[in-house]
Amino acid sequence: MMGNADSGGQVLQRLLTAVNTHKLDDIVACFADDYLNETPAHPQRGFRGRDQVRRNWTEIFSRVPDIRARVDSTAGRGDTLWTEWEMSGTRTDGAAFLMRGVVIFGVTAGAISSARFYLEPVEDISGDVNAAVSRVLGSAQKPRVKETS
Repeated sequence: MMGNADSGGQVLQRLLTAVNTHKLDDIVACFADDYLNETPAHPQRGFRGRDQVRRNWTEIFSRVPDIRARVDSTAGRGDTLWTEWEMSGTRTDGAAFLMRGVVIFGVTAGAISSARFYLEPVEDISGDVNAAVSRVLGSAQKPRVKETS
């Protein structure tokens, strides 16, 4: 369990409530002024500061007005809280919106001070595991075995 379990659990509950009630100011208040967001699979998406949190959620609420979030599981250690998320709704263009993944929060003094963000859109058109492995590895030819005489 987290050394700062009350703080981490409380800020997570505040964040979930704020997201599900669409209270932008309450969402932003969950984050430290110097909040650091890292997105390891997409490094250019990282940012610092809660002003960007406000911009992100303003856009999300305008484009997915019925968004709902849930956290399916959590685990904590020290000031770190691992969370498994699902966010769903309907975009304003009528398309379904569904994201799932993990966010690893750092919590300091009752506020989210950092996050490592692994939340991604759910898609089901890219094929099975074999297609995914091939796509990741590219289409390089198999190495030739050197023949000896």
